Amino acid sequence: MSDGALSQDEIDALLSGADSMGMSGASQPAAPAAGGSEEDRKAFQKYLAGNIGAESANLSMMTGATVTLMEPQVSFTNRDTLLEQFPDTVTVVKADFNSGFPGEHLFVLPENTARKIASLMNKEENIEMDEMAMSVVGEVVSQLIGTQITDLTKKTNNKSIAAIAPEAVNVKKATAALPAGDFLSAVYQVDMGDGASHQVWEIYGGSVTADIARGLSGVPAAAPAMEMNGGGMASMGMSGGMQGMSMPAMGMQGMGMQGMGMGGGMAAMGMSGGGMHGMPGLGAPTNVQSVQFPNLMPHANPQEAGNISLIMDVFMEMTVELGRTRKLIKEILSMGEGTIIELDKLAGEPVDILVNHKLIAKGEVVVIDENFGVRVTEIVSPLERVNDMG
Repeated sequence: MSDGALSQDEIDALLSGADSMGMSGASQPAAPAAGGSEEDRKAFQKYLAGNIGAESANLSMMTGATVTLMEPQVSFTNRDTLLEQFPDTVTVVKADFNSGFPGEHLFVLPENTARKIASLMNKEENIEMDEMAMSVVGEVVSQLIGTQITDLTKKTNNKSIAAIAPEAVNVKKATAALPAGDFLSAVYQVDMGDGASHQVWEIYGGSVTADIARGLSGVPAAAPAMEMNGGGMASMGMSGGMQGMSMPAMGMQGMGMQGMGMGGGMAAMGMSGGGMHGMPGLGAPTNVQSVQFPNLMPHANPQEAGNISLIMDVFMEMTVELGRTRKLIKEILSMGEGTIIELDKLAGEPVDILVNHKLIAKGEVVVIDENFGVRVTEIVSPLERVNDMG
């Protein structure tokens, strides 16, 4: 027979029941997904899915292959959970938003996926994931982000959205720089026509996720809270009027405003001459100021200019490439003195000028005294760098 004491199992059962019931015994609503609401997740799912067609077309054009992105699976997660999904080595492309919706934003690709993209871009098999390959992957991500920013600007009417230049690094998954806490993850399945399974993770930090979701739903940014000290309005944040008002007792007796601590006048309210400056219809004209819009013309950031000056004396390798060709091993082994190698360039065609093996310009060969030289005839545009890199 029981002595009336509860066993540990019974105590655990009671505590479990208490967690799922309110004080009145009514069941509580389910908690939202970790890191954000279901509404935020659905808003991102719709937004990201709407860019799939344009992003697939851009990737196909850049790589010369038929690349297809599937609709992403969007969820809120955290670092530990996501690391379990990554292979041992990943390519992390940092592309934070620095205006509009500032916050953490990055892409994570398995090494084999990044290698495949670089190989397609460079038209080269078994490519090494060196600095050049990382630059190519960064260019691809930059194109994807450009598509997203264009669509996000249209949907939110926020015309100041911008991101930093993507930077790609190849690291062990344990050292991948992921956002702290809970964040949003979108997982894309990618078909590159090679029969292999490719995945790409796009990650948004917690704060930028909330801001973008609010923008997609048409909700304006939250206004700063108005602090009420001692039941008054001591910290209303109004400039030019009603500053330093402390109203511990408003007792409006006989339509007066006694007890407001105004020192016989209204000086404490920021009023001079009996008027309320900045308050229309109360004795003074409204103080109207023109809106100052930001300059849309590009300009150099002084800090960026200062940072660039630090590397101005760094040497870089510049190469002039007359042309290229491909030969079988037996043809290379049979080469000897007097062998003529035919290149892929026509006579008189501009030569390529490369810096650290990256095409930046074209030129024509000239002779300076007894030395060869090159006169620059064309600076290669960023789009041509992407299409012609290799």
